[in-house]
Amino acid sequence: MRQQDMNRDWIATAATLSQALPYMQRYAGATVVIKLGGHAMGSEEAMEEFARDVVLMQQVGVNPVIVHGGGPMINQMLDKLAIKSDFVDGKRVTDTATVEVVEMVLSGKVNKWIVQAINRQGGRAVGLSGKDASLMTCDQDAPELGLVGTPAHVDPSILRTLFDANTIPVIAPLGAGRNGETLNVNGDTAAGAIAAALTADRLLLLTDVSGVKDKDGNVVTEMTPDQIAVMTADGTIAGGMIPKTRTALDAIAGGVRAVVILDGRAPNACLLELFTDHGAGSLIRTPR
Repeated sequence: MRQQDMNRDWIATAATLSQALPYMQRYAGATVVIKLGGHAMGSEEAMEEFARDVVLMQQVGVNPVIVHGGGPMINQMLDKLAIKSDFVDGKRVTDTATVEVVEMVLSGKVNKWIVQAINRQGGRAVGLSGKDASLMTCDQDAPELGLVGTPAHVDPSILRTLFDANTIPVIAPLGAGRNGETLNVNGDTAAGAIAAALTADRLLLLTDVSGVKDKDGNVVTEMTPDQIAVMTADGTIAGGMIPKTRTALDAIAGGVRAVVILDGRAPNACLLELFTDHGAGSLIRTPR
């Protein structure tokens, strides 16, 4: 008969699972939209960990939806093809040649990489873009940006069909214009619009920072939309954090219960946020 001494790590693991039960019960049947980018897409190992976490989320009853970026990979392909790319206010200026590369990289390469990673962990994932099943109809942004759009209407019916089939949607942030043209959409903006259309319980924005910080550089673990407005007005929230907090506010106004600007560099960041007291970033929601 095989015998083993009790190992402290095993005991801690069992305790963690036991303590997670109330959170698993809380999120059973909930929809969680995750904007994937940054560190979690930086290596095969990070992607494998992320995919395992997503499959675990689904296993305990969560309906996860993945919306992904892919900016660095787009830049690499544009450089390889000698296509010049400029940015205005953080948005890529997208002409016809550029949008073809964006679609090729996002839908053809990055999307399938994530789908395969989830499938390897025992999940069932399907890749699509905002153009599929009229998921995301967009209006074109400022003319100087070219083929860049903002979601005007999101039809989440295809996503609900996938939930019913126990399938995880993985969405590339491309939309269809009013005349059928392909439009490049900011990944955070797309995730926020999709989360609002689903009335998601959580929108998790994975970043490469520890969260929203106060004037002293400390992470603010929980905040309200009013506090966001004050911190933006006095310059505490600045730079690249502004579009993320704006996405959070728009999502909450659209019906999302709460948004978390999450440190994607933390191991198992999504699980930490959903299933532990600790969390892994800044939670934004209206006062209860």
